[in-house]
Amino acid sequence: MASVTSLSDSVQQHLASAIAAALPEAGAADPLLRRSDRADFQANGILALAKKAKANPRELAAQVVARVEQGGAIRDIEVSGPGFLNVTIADRAITENLAARYADDTGRLGVPVAEHPGTTVIDYAQPNVAKEMHVGHLRSAVIGDSVVQLLEFTGETVVRRHHIGDWGTQFGMLIQYLDEHPHELDHKESEVSGEEAMSNLDRLYKAARKHFDSDEEFKTRARRRVVDLQAGDPHTLAMWQKFVDESKIYFFSVFEKLDMEIRDPDIVGESGYNDMLAETCRLLEESGVAVRSEGALCVFFDDVKGPDGKPVPLIVQKSDGGYGYAATDLSAIRDRVFNLKANTLLYVVDARQSLHFRMVFETARKAGWLNEDVTAVQLAFGTVLGKDGKPFKTREGETVRLVDLLDEAIDRASAVVREKAQDLSEEEIAERGTQVGIGAVKYADLSTSANRDYKFDLDQMVSLNGDTSVYLQYAYARIQSILRKAGDVRPAAHPELELADAERALGLHADAFAETVAEAAREYAPHKLTAYLYQLASLYTTFYDRCPVLKAESPAHVENRLFLCDVTARTLHRGMALLGIRTPERL
Repeated sequence: MASVTSLSDSVQQHLASAIAAALPEAGAADPLLRRSDRADFQANGILALAKKAKANPRELAAQVVARVEQGGAIRDIEVSGPGFLNVTIADRAITENLAARYADDTGRLGVPVAEHPGTTVIDYAQPNVAKEMHVGHLRSAVIGDSVVQLLEFTGETVVRRHHIGDWGTQFGMLIQYLDEHPHELDHKESEVSGEEAMSNLDRLYKAARKHFDSDEEFKTRARRRVVDLQAGDPHTLAMWQKFVDESKIYFFSVFEKLDMEIRDPDIVGESGYNDMLAETCRLLEESGVAVRSEGALCVFFDDVKGPDGKPVPLIVQKSDGGYGYAATDLSAIRDRVFNLKANTLLYVVDARQSLHFRMVFETARKAGWLNEDVTAVQLAFGTVLGKDGKPFKTREGETVRLVDLLDEAIDRASAVVREKAQDLSEEEIAERGTQVGIGAVKYADLSTSANRDYKFDLDQMVSLNGDTSVYLQYAYARIQSILRKAGDVRPAAHPELELADAERALGLHADAFAETVAEAAREYAPHKLTAYLYQLASLYTTFYDRCPVLKAESPAHVENRLFLCDVTARTLHRGMALLGIRTPERL
């Protein structure tokens, strides 16, 4: 199925041709289109062109209007204000464009793929081995998953990477403790659930930490075990692998609850780059990008200084020969650029790590690993806050476990579904409650610009009113109910019909889906898609209230309004899928 040119693009093309005819020296300049309360679109680029050509803006605008081909997509165009152009789209064009999208049997709604897609490696959803996932892990996973869906939908080749914390000094402590207490994890993987596996590890970690802090001899043995681990001692590595395997059982259970696909081959943690660390350091030192300072291998920056005014370096290798996070991150860049052939490296990481990644990226640029053909971007995200505006904690001041938070969201959503349910069984209520609850958590996260903090308020998240996923899901379910009630009457486009104001507004907005998806993908901004979908559901509610569907004035009107309903439903369904949210057929 060929892509469908959006109405805004059609208007752009008409106006660009008219501008080229009225002002040849400007070429086919693109006017700046925006939505307007006074018309479907307003073009405001004439002012800048007139200034450049030293022409009167209104006179130039009038010349452009005279050269615009009337008919087709444009019903009316007029000069407004100091030189704006107000453009009104023809009813027929709206219906025909939607009909072309509706005919796309691929489910893409005529959305084109990028002309020159590349390869993006996206680093997201990075839990730590032997530690429970908490609310702080939510945003990286949810934002990253949606960006993956958006990029893949627009044609980008996406390589997923989950850079889990599976290396470091804590593993010497854990391995030594388990070696001395071998029955602490004495079970088969198939015998425990993910949460039970992590509960066992959490209990083990606390016991090991207590022993580590109180017994100097054990502390010495634990530190010696770190050396064994880094040296590749077979027994120590086998013990370490047991921790990783136990943790993965848990990770997969949490991501499954989040309705996210996490594939084992995509999990490449800190340990995956061990064999590259020494070479990374050698390359940096030989090129002069990194220098020795007090025994450590460091990279210095002119614009990074501490409170005392002294330079703050990126430490690639410590003075004792150990490697820091920078060595691992730089090795990962080498792997992703030279082995995975990435054009873009995207890191969905907490904003508090922005300085670290700025220094890492600059180091990689100095080394020549990042250049004009390969870029690295940190999609930094803010903090999840409680209703009090402070970092989200339990009443006891502890970090909130992610599993507990998701379970509560499902319980709240199930109560909402049960209250509204008319013909759903308990099994269906449980299924819908899970879809609504998880969707509510994801939507609340995604509807906020990633770099902003947001308040976690379950009461608001599962509300049927306002900007929530539940509102969108109920709009979708309402449309499915109408389509079922229509029986043998099928949706069909009737371009010959005039459209009511509510029909026009809904149709124009539905047609803007393609450009919204392209913008959201280009800017790694799922919140722009959520805003679009909320507006779509709101416009549908207005349409539903003002335009009878099954009791419309003629059979053609019934079919055309069913068609508008179905186009809206398909757009909601596809858009929500790009956010990783389900749209139940019944609620």
